[in-house]
Amino acid sequence: MLSVVLSGLRARWASFLGGFLALALGVGLLTTMGLGLSATFDAPERSPQRFASSPVVVQGQDRLTLDVRRGPDTVPVSQRLDRPQPVDKELVRELRTRWPLTESGGPDAVGLDAPADEVRALVGDRAQVLTGDARRNADPDPERDAQALVGLNALLGTTGGVTAFVSVFVVASTFAFAVALRRREFGLLRTAGATPGQVRRLLLAEATALGVLASAAGCALGAAGAPLLARALVDGGLAPEWFAVGDAVWPFHLAFWTGLTVALAGAVAASRRAGKVGPTAALREADVDTDVLPLGRALLGAGLLLTGLGLLVWTYATEPSELLKRKTYTTLPMLLIGGVALLSPLLVRPVARLLRLRGAVGTLVRENSAASVRRTAAVAAPVLVTVALAGTLFGSAASVTQTRGVEAREQTAAQYVVSGEELKPVAVSALPAGAVVSPTASTSLFVRDGAEAVVKYGARAVADPAAFAELARLPVVAGDLRDLDDRSIVVNEEFERHRIGETVEIWRADGSGPVHLRVVAVLALGTGDNGPFVTRANAPGAPLDRIEASGGGGAATARALEASGGTVRTAAAWAAADHPASSPQTRLGMILVLGIALVYTVIGLANTLLMATSVRGGELASLRLAGAARAQILRVVTGEAVLATAIGALLGLAVTAAVLGTLGAGLASLSAPVALVLPWAVVGAAAAVCATVAVASSALPAWRLTR
Repeated sequence: MLSVVLSGLRARWASFLGGFLALALGVGLLTTMGLGLSATFDAPERSPQRFASSPVVVQGQDRLTLDVRRGPDTVPVSQRLDRPQPVDKELVRELRTRWPLTESGGPDAVGLDAPADEVRALVGDRAQVLTGDARRNADPDPERDAQALVGLNALLGTTGGVTAFVSVFVVASTFAFAVALRRREFGLLRTAGATPGQVRRLLLAEATALGVLASAAGCALGAAGAPLLARALVDGGLAPEWFAVGDAVWPFHLAFWTGLTVALAGAVAASRRAGKVGPTAALREADVDTDVLPLGRALLGAGLLLTGLGLLVWTYATEPSELLKRKTYTTLPMLLIGGVALLSPLLVRPVARLLRLRGAVGTLVRENSAASVRRTAAVAAPVLVTVALAGTLFGSAASVTQTRGVEAREQTAAQYVVSGEELKPVAVSALPAGAVVSPTASTSLFVRDGAEAVVKYGARAVADPAAFAELARLPVVAGDLRDLDDRSIVVNEEFERHRIGETVEIWRADGSGPVHLRVVAVLALGTGDNGPFVTRANAPGAPLDRIEASGGGGAATARALEASGGTVRTAAAWAAADHPASSPQTRLGMILVLGIALVYTVIGLANTLLMATSVRGGELASLRLAGAARAQILRVVTGEAVLATAIGALLGLAVTAAVLGTLGAGLASLSAPVALVLPWAVVGAAAAVCATVAVASSALPAWRLTR
């Protein structure tokens, strides 16, 4: 058996080349992404900086700890404060009377050279005592390294998932189509006495040999590519400067065995069909495909499609805000794409029959495409994957960011907006008559969500409630913004208690509380930036970071706002700058994902059409005998490739329309503006690349066969 397998691989190396390249590339990318992911699990150990010379640091509490219910018991749950609390002045005096102190950059921490046990005994629970590497917690933004890896972890995880999805799809399609082309060969083997089990074992042995070789090559490719990926991520601003891949071993094991499993999984279904080929298949001459959608493929495709549609509808009905998250609009479309791709043989023939192409060439293109369903579907499916990923990923991301920009602009009546860190208040005397100025600050609020959780909300603190109510155009569903004062709060519909007059228990950003505030207005949820709002009395220490202004002659107001020290823009310019279409990092990440899909599509198209066209020698010779010119035959062959590509693009656009349509419905249900974006440029470029590769891969073997 082994000698037969190796002889077959050598004799039909061209047929296996596409599958080998796709599998090796997939394993290589999985290895690269795995090595990158392993490096994101732990941030590098940094030595203390702020109090490097002090062996002991006393720092104010930097977490809010509350008891929540877990079953019949209660457990403490901690949430990090926006900034540590200051060390109690009385405690500082006690420490100073016993040891010399080092104060650096603020009242939240002091350093000292003293026995740690004695310091802990004196401090008790009034503050934290940090020693050793824990002194890093007193540095500015101590979790910056870990936070820098969160987005990178998500990107590499998403890219790895897309790689696995597309590689499984391409490899399985390649095996299935190769088996369909070898139908007469299997018929001859059956005629020579081979049993169905022997035919199946032959194909599985070929897949095993191909999987081992391709997976080994992919692991070597991934080991070489991981450092290059790390450098590209750093250069593109997706990773911090210190990011580098480590020496983890598990990514190699995961990628190798995944590659081998993919190869065998792709061959299992094909081998079952091959085992059913009878001896009479060796005599078959007709090229009209039959039994193009086996029951297993039909059930799997229908299951994926219904699951994807069901999850979209369920998410829209129960938690529409989840539709705005990258995890949702990255994973759910894959179910739809997989389902439509598996069911594509059902759609190819009706779509091709609907076309009314003129002339003999057009008729042949239409009829050949409708008759050779396997070939047409094998070309359309990878195009569907690429176009659908381009449309859903880029379209969803652009729609969400554009909606947020439109929403931000619609929610203020201000002519000008000043943004910056620690803005200075604008003196009333410096403003022209009739000007209305509303300064606000970013803060946080901690709220119990039932008895089981503590939720940290991003909020805004209002300095002048009257001016805020005059300039704000928030989506109020109940209550009145003008009632906001130091003893009240504006919440959104996400809050557990969101009825007018109800009391909400909150803890402030510095951990002080609890404070009981009365609900005076309720906002629609929107894209997630609507509320809550409190006055600055409930946001101690929060620096101003936004000033909205209107009236007073326009230009004169803008000149007066410059004294705040921030960037003065018109409201439209501020909304565009604060909510750009997409950040360079996000765009680079999506290009990476789409690039992987496009590479696989190119491999799949080239391999499928080179194999399919190479076995059409007799058909093309018959056309020449019937009087067709060589140029006409080339137009027929390339026309079939273009038609199959167009069918795939249309199916991809249908998936995109379903995803974006659900996203638009979700935005509307959240009372947010609906600003959907279909990335025609990206989708068109992806389809054009697919069409170019398809034409070239079909024209070259056809030109050789018609010489």
